[in-house]
Amino acid sequence: MRGAVRGFALLLLPLLLPRAARGAAVCGLCPGPPRNGSIVARFCESRRDTESDGRCCRERGPSPGRLLGLDLSNCSLQSVPPGLAEATAAIVLDLTENPLPAVPSASFRGFTNLQSLAVPLALECPGGSDAWQDVTVDRSSRLCQGQRSLCNSSQQLAWPCPENSVCAPDGPGLVQCLCEGPFHGYRCLREGTFPMLLFGGILGTATVSLSLLLWGTQRRKAKSP
Repeated sequence: MRGAVRGFALLLLPLLLPRAARGAAVCGLCPGPPRNGSIVARFCESRRDTESDGRCCRERGPSPGRLLGLDLSNCSLQSVPPGLAEATAAIVLDLTENPLPAVPSASFRGFTNLQSLAVPLALECPGGSDAWQDVTVDRSSRLCQGQRSLCNSSQQLAWPCPENSVCAPDGPGLVQCLCEGPFHGYRCLREGTFPMLLFGGILGTATVSLSLLLWGTQRRKAKSP
């Protein structure tokens, strides 16, 4: 039983950690601190309230502060790492000098604070040029600056938000539809307070049931010759 509970705890740990403590894994994808001269290093040097944590730039504090910048330049990346999702609070991100064939916009879902993104010259800015206020190029990189919200754009959205909801940015070239209170549920059609107690009870029951199932399965395997 303890083994099953321990397994569930490990699965839930990333969700239970405070947002500030997340992102430690992605900070260690490459050795060393942010590279000298990178947009992340320059950003950190321009602020007195930051400190380096591997390839990350964080707010200085007694516990791991909020992740502000991430330098993954020259990391031999051939695809956007899944751990990038841990850095959604980043303001500055450097992906230059990597053999990346593409940088899908979906990889930056949730990066609503991102204001400066450097990518290899051969690649376009995620979301296209309309998703950024300024796009500049040099000999080896493309710099995407000033993320725009498509919700404030005159460009017509491909999926307009349903009634009782509002458009909200969800990353470069991405939007999400959030229900306005007191509406919730599918397409924001339900009115009233979300049943948190009922939801918590169902989730707790499902977790305990699955834990018991795993425990029983482990016991049968242990008893079998």
